[in-house]
Amino acid sequence: MGLVEQELSYLRGLVYRESAIVIEPRQDYLLEARLLPVAKDAGFADVSALVGQLRARVTNGLHTKVVEAMTTNETTFFRDIHPFTMLKQEVFPRLLQSRKLRRTLDIWCGAASTGQEPYSVGMLVKESFPELASWRVKFVATDICTAVLERAREGIYKQSETNRGLPASLLVKYFERSGADFRIREDVRKMIEFRQMNLIGTWSVTGPLDIVFLRNVLIYFDVPTKKSILGRIYDLLAPDGLLFLGGAETTLNLEDRFERVQVDKSVAYRPKK
Repeated sequence: MGLVEQELSYLRGLVYRESAIVIEPRQDYLLEARLLPVAKDAGFADVSALVGQLRARVTNGLHTKVVEAMTTNETTFFRDIHPFTMLKQEVFPRLLQSRKLRRTLDIWCGAASTGQEPYSVGMLVKESFPELASWRVKFVATDICTAVLERAREGIYKQSETNRGLPASLLVKYFERSGADFRIREDVRKMIEFRQMNLIGTWSVTGPLDIVFLRNVLIYFDVPTKKSILGRIYDLLAPDGLLFLGGAETTLNLEDRFERVQVDKSVAYRPKK
């Protein structure tokens, strides 16, 4: 027997309150599909019984597990290659020049998931900008989900994951065998600090930031939440810093203090001067 509307409404509200992720009624099937394993792991017969427990207690570990189960953690190495091309060809060379006296860089990846995106940036730095090894590069990667962050910190990936977007030359150079899997080298792992952070909660990142990756995240939020997040990013970005969003995302009609920057097929956003 499926969930009744009252239970579905409760779950939608819980996920929205805790994460600002909007689950439309047409997506209700995801609630049953993703929460049944959570219910089973907690010893409940079905999702309806899980909802009963959630409603009986104001908050507990189950609430967190439900929210984390409803987050989307789709990611690949060098996903949608264009932002990484722009980093290599335009952004890092410019920052190396403009920051050459203070020799510092601050980077934030705001949807780290299992780590492929921040590690892609890390490998790009290692491969193309070895001079940054003598700089102070603060690279923070955050995500709401603690389970995926643990995977990111471990840096262990199955072959099916390394086959998605990772050039064979970089696999050979920056990964080591870990049984049947591959683990990214320790020197790349040490470049990045992974932290749990909720985008609608208190932020642990501080500015000024030179590069912000917040890709394929805003699509899950409503307009007020998008505006709030973009406003907070604007306040943290350096005057010549850049924000990278997903291909289907934009600051247009959300935060008019940004301007669009395009280099070939790559797009980013910077504070207006």
